Amino acid sequence: MEEAIDSPFPVLGIAAWSGTGKTTLLAQLLPRLREKGLRVGVIKHAHHSFDVDQPGKDSYKLRQAGAAPMLIASRERFAMMQETPGQEEPDLGYLLSLMITQAPDLVIVEGFKAWPIPKLVLYRAGIGDVSIVSGDWVQAVASSGSLPPSIRPTAKRLDLNNIEAITEWVIEWMNAQPNAVAN
Repeated sequence: MEEAIDSPFPVLGIAAWSGTGKTTLLAQLLPRLREKGLRVGVIKHAHHSFDVDQPGKDSYKLRQAGAAPMLIASRERFAMMQETPGQEEPDLGYLLSLMITQAPDLVIVEGFKAWPIPKLVLYRAGIGDVSIVSGDWVQAVASSGSLPPSIRPTAKRLDLNNIEAITEWVIEWMNAQPNAVAN
């Protein structure tokens, strides 16, 4: 088994094949965690090029001109963009280090299936390979139907349609981590 990523806060991966409902789950989970008083950061892996900036805007022009990084800020939000030419895949350890100054109670990582981090796996029969439920780092599996026999015996079984139970499991899991901040 690979060594876990060292982090000052708990890190939980949400792993699933495309079309399983990762973003839908997170859109329901995040407000519930916030209601419980938790600050939750999210790192999302994109499998393609993307822009959070609009062509023609000053920050876009400056980034295209070579600003590295480019940080744009207003009184409502800030965003930092960094070009990473030639990089195979994002380095999750580095991305987590960028979260440290924000002092989250928990960071949820969407994607990064191969990284050695504890995972909540979302599973729907017929979508993707069933091996996703049997990895060493699987802590829980949320499913909308029957689970394959390959699920790790120690993994908690959750109903994908029961967001309250998933929320409670995430909080219990987070509080059991050695780097959890007492709330």
